Amino acid sequence: MDLKIKGKTALITGGDSGLGIETAKFLAREGVNVVISDKDNGEKLADAVQQIEAEAKDGAKVMGVAADVSKNQAVLDLAKKIETEFGGAHIIFHSAGVTGASDDFLKLTDDDWMNTIEVDLMGAVRIARAFIPQMQKLKWGRMIMVASENAFQPYVEESPYNACKAAIVNLSKCLSRSYSKENILFNCVSPAYIETPMTDAMMEKLAKEKDISVKEAVEWFVKNKRPHIAMERRGKPEEVASVVAFLCSEHASFVNGTNVRIDGGAVESAFG
Repeated sequence: MDLKIKGKTALITGGDSGLGIETAKFLAREGVNVVISDKDNGEKLADAVQQIEAEAKDGAKVMGVAADVSKNQAVLDLAKKIETEFGGAHIIFHSAGVTGASDDFLKLTDDDWMNTIEVDLMGAVRIARAFIPQMQKLKWGRMIMVASENAFQPYVEESPYNACKAAIVNLSKCLSRSYSKENILFNCVSPAYIETPMTDAMMEKLAKEKDISVKEAVEWFVKNKRPHIAMERRGKPEEVASVVAFLCSEHASFVNGTNVRIDGGAVESAFG
C-alpha cells in the first residue's frame, strides 16, 4: 500500500531499537526522510542509521541525532537541527520512554516519581511543544505517542509508569482538539508486552531471580502476569510499526484523538 507520504520527514524518538527502529524502517521504505534520536550518541545509534539506510527507498535520507528528551534544551536543539536539514518534521513518532521505578507504592520516593515523569510525560510535552510549530508552518502533521496497556489496566508495582502513560493518552486527546483544524492529527498507540530491549531486560532479571532460562521467564510472565493476552506470546516490534505507519499516512486522515491498542488482547475490558 502506498501511504502517500513519500518525501515527508519523520522524527522517531527512542529510534535506535525496538518499536522506534522498526517504525523508522517502515517509513524509510515508503520514501520518508527519517531522523532517529536516542539519549546516547554511540555505536548503537550509528548502527541503527545504517540498518534504516539499507531499507530506504526513493532517495529517503536517514540521520541519527542524540537527544535526551528529559532535557528541554536538547529537544530544542533537535528541533532546530531538523528544521535546518529538512525544513521541519511532518511526522513524529514519540517512542522514547522508561519503565521507571517499580515497587510498592509506599516505598516509592519523590525522586522515583520525578525520574519517570521527566522522561515519560514531560518528554512528550517537550517534543510536542518543539515540533507543533514546525507542523503549523508545513500545514500538515501527524504525531503518534506511545502509551501502554498500563494506562487502562494498571499494574500495582508500576504506579509512576501507569500514571504517565494515562497522562499521555489524555495529552494526545487534548492536542487533537487544539490543532486538528490545521491538519495536524494526534493519536496514541498502546502496545503490550512487545519484544523490545525494555522487556528483554525485564525477562533477563526475572530469569536470574527464578534461576530459569529467559524463554521460560517469558512463558511464566505471560501465564502469571499477563493472563489476558489471548495470543499467549509477546508481540513483535514490526506488529506495532505497521499500525503506527498507517496512522502516519494520508489514509488515516480522519483518525484523530484516538488510542489504538496493540496488545494481543492484554487489556481485559472491552472499553479500555
